[in-house]
Amino acid sequence: MAYIHEVCMIILFYGLTILPTWVVGKQVVPCYFIFGDSLIDNGNNNKLVTFAKAIYLPHGIDYSSGPTGRFCNGRTYADFIAENLGFTSRIPPFAFPNGSDILLGLNYASAAAGIRDETGQHLGDRITFNQQLINHQMTMSSIRKILGGPDLASRHLNKCIYSVGFGSNDYLNNYYIPAVYETSNLFTLEEFTDALIQQYRSQILTLYNYGARKFVMHGLGPVGCTPYEMARHSENDTCVEYIDIGIRLFNRNLISLVYDLNNDMRLQDAKFIYLNFYDMSMEAIHQPSHFGFKVVNSACCGTGVDNGGLSCLPFEVPCLNRNEYFFWDAYHSTEAANKIAATRTYLSTNPSDVFPIDIYHLAQL
Repeated sequence: MAYIHEVCMIILFYGLTILPTWVVGKQVVPCYFIFGDSLIDNGNNNKLVTFAKAIYLPHGIDYSSGPTGRFCNGRTYADFIAENLGFTSRIPPFAFPNGSDILLGLNYASAAAGIRDETGQHLGDRITFNQQLINHQMTMSSIRKILGGPDLASRHLNKCIYSVGFGSNDYLNNYYIPAVYETSNLFTLEEFTDALIQQYRSQILTLYNYGARKFVMHGLGPVGCTPYEMARHSENDTCVEYIDIGIRLFNRNLISLVYDLNNDMRLQDAKFIYLNFYDMSMEAIHQPSHFGFKVVNSACCGTGVDNGGLSCLPFEVPCLNRNEYFFWDAYHSTEAANKIAATRTYLSTNPSDVFPIDIYHLAQL
């Protein structure tokens, strides 16, 4: 079976300080809306015609419901953040909503999705960020009907957490595939990144106009350090620098965007925070034992060099010591890594991990 370059989600790591497991208490925000790609897709791609789906074992081998469409052995980063926010049930995918439960939020994320509409099209169907915004607009219409009008809906939505994570596919499933996409011929890397950030700004402002006020912006992790990219492009088991140059450039520009939005007087009723997955990931890659990992350069499930040649195939036998692996498959993180990420960014002890405030304090605003 040929491997299709399902690069959707890098798996950034997030690193870990020695923090106790967060004790879930009272729900601290009325709803949690999630926009992104395969790192946090929880089933929206299941019925699409695409190679980017994970509705088969061993995906979900450690998840209570088995395979659900999550690109992980268990819970995703978004699942853990929902638990930390006090939600007692999973945030459902947009593709499978459950009546008035939409008041608690929805997950719109789609594997292979990007900021740009053409990103990931060689993998098949996917729900781009622009389409996810349209889907959220439909959700808003339903919420207005449930709550009895736009004013009540706005007051509800203004208190919710909006998590947004895009960009990696725009590089790996677009700019860095010149045989399929023309963007690298039309733009220098700097020009492409600038264009991405400008479009991202517009999309974020659309969310603001829809009522979002509490934004969690995901920085990108070191994609060049994933098993797939190292298996293809690294001869000495080191991270692929030319890929991470683009990732770091995007992150720097995203930090500037977060800073600009927070200082825009027209948006003074909103707050934007940045999750620094790149530096936390590199910390874990260079000092894995500090975070409980034994393997950071090979996938738990996959084939080829470092299990990075193919994605986790149906009914493949994964590693047994999954808590000791950073990567679940060629691109995606294990549940163990996701839990660390959520712990470190929800209630932070390191101001460089998430800034200007962490998710816990954002929820209190």
